[in-house]
Amino acid sequence: MRGPASITPPPLIGSLVRARGRDWVVLPAHEPDVVRLRPLTGGDDESIGLFLPLEGRAIVPSAFPPPDPSRTGDTTGASLLLDAARLALRSGAAPFRSLSRIAVAPRPYQFVPLIMALRLDPVRLLIADDMGVGKTIEAAMIARELLDRGVARRLAVICPAHLCDQWETELREKFGIEAAVIQPSRIARLERDLPRADRSIYQHYRHLVVSIDFVKSDRNRGHFLDNAPDLVIVDEAHIATRPGGSAERPQQQRYEFLRSLAALPSRHLILVTATPHSGIEENFRSLLGLLDPKFDASGQSLLPELDRRRLAPHLVQRRRGDLERWLGADTPFPVRDSEERTYTLSAPYHALFDDVLAYCRESVRAAEGMRAQQQRVRHWAAIALLRCVLSSPDAAVAVLAARAKRQGLTAVAAETLEEEGDGNDVDALYRPQVLDSLDEETAGDYVPAAPLQDADPHLSDTERRKLADFLKRARALSGNKDDLKLAEAARVVGRMIARGSRPIVF
Repeated sequence: MRGPASITPPPLIGSLVRARGRDWVVLPAHEPDVVRLRPLTGGDDESIGLFLPLEGRAIVPSAFPPPDPSRTGDTTGASLLLDAARLALRSGAAPFRSLSRIAVAPRPYQFVPLIMALRLDPVRLLIADDMGVGKTIEAAMIARELLDRGVARRLAVICPAHLCDQWETELREKFGIEAAVIQPSRIARLERDLPRADRSIYQHYRHLVVSIDFVKSDRNRGHFLDNAPDLVIVDEAHIATRPGGSAERPQQQRYEFLRSLAALPSRHLILVTATPHSGIEENFRSLLGLLDPKFDASGQSLLPELDRRRLAPHLVQRRRGDLERWLGADTPFPVRDSEERTYTLSAPYHALFDDVLAYCRESVRAAEGMRAQQQRVRHWAAIALLRCVLSSPDAAVAVLAARAKRQGLTAVAAETLEEEGDGNDVDALYRPQVLDSLDEETAGDYVPAAPLQDADPHLSDTERRKLADFLKRARALSGNKDDLKLAEAARVVGRMIARGSRPIVF
């Protein structure tokens, strides 16, 4: 009797095989001559790697025998068998192999970008869904699936600096992807963890979250491009379209950097933005040109019409109204009810604001003898501090505590700008972090601590003592006794809850 045929080529990822006397599920491997296997009845911690030149012929396909209707059991056993089969399929040969490794329950409409991506080779996709639809979840689902299938080996998320921590947290907590955050203030620590001095951080760390304004500089661009992962997600991609004028130097650098990344035909590229079209057709076409150069129309006075049928597989854009009842699944998106309420500052709060305002004026005046870049950093640090103090005592504590926590670290961002940038570069770096966007879809919800942290190395001891005093006084204002804005908000929310509403408070 002839036994099962041996596997000469590497088995497909997700298939069932038999080796060393037990059944296994094939996992993605990062070496061409190694097959990674997880036991069918075990966890990932029991996975092994088999060297194909030595054990390849001993790996044979495996399958379950068909059910025998003559052998029946009770309902408890049938239920256990059903649950076990479902879990095994999710971990092995299900259509989406990543579902067992994510800590989020995707809504049905969030599978659409994933299905579209799996039909592309390479994946070149623009996710332009409305704000609040879940573009981060959609992009990360694609990344997790491509990594689990072995289609991609490494991931890089390129985004504005203020979104790096958010992306790192989302990838780690919801998708089990451990990524190193590449930002100026973290470079020294990341380099200390390198196993060898001749290995760069872009080579060593498998998954990366990178600040686009840091990596686009001449100092870092080449190192990243030489070792860029094969899967790249670009968040807020609209900030990297090709600008029409020479005044937009930072945006031009972002665009040239992304175009260099997209130049490799085999690289998977996912662009994410809620505002793909700013009203300027050439900018929009330059964004599409990152997916396929044929969509671009650079240098043409008359833009040719887009081939919509060819573009359709690469673009997904839906509004909230399109998804509220998608395929019968209800998604109750929150409705914003705008209303203004007035309040007055308490005496201790007013005194703190007056002192902070006086400090900011002195800080900006003291920078008059510094370089233009340092002056701009101080300018934005003053605006960030004033904004947070006016927002709430807790916001003031957050920005001041972040500065105190990272005091003593080298402000590499500021130093890089001093050597390579100009005032426009500084403004482009800090403006989106400090000022509210006029576009509701691109508004952020974070503490603008970066300008104050980057200004810290150039502060005098007197200025640092004043900031430490501001932190102590802001902490003392916590609570609705001295924070009358909080007290008014509590009254409004209390009345809404009494009416049966379920408000969301930002």
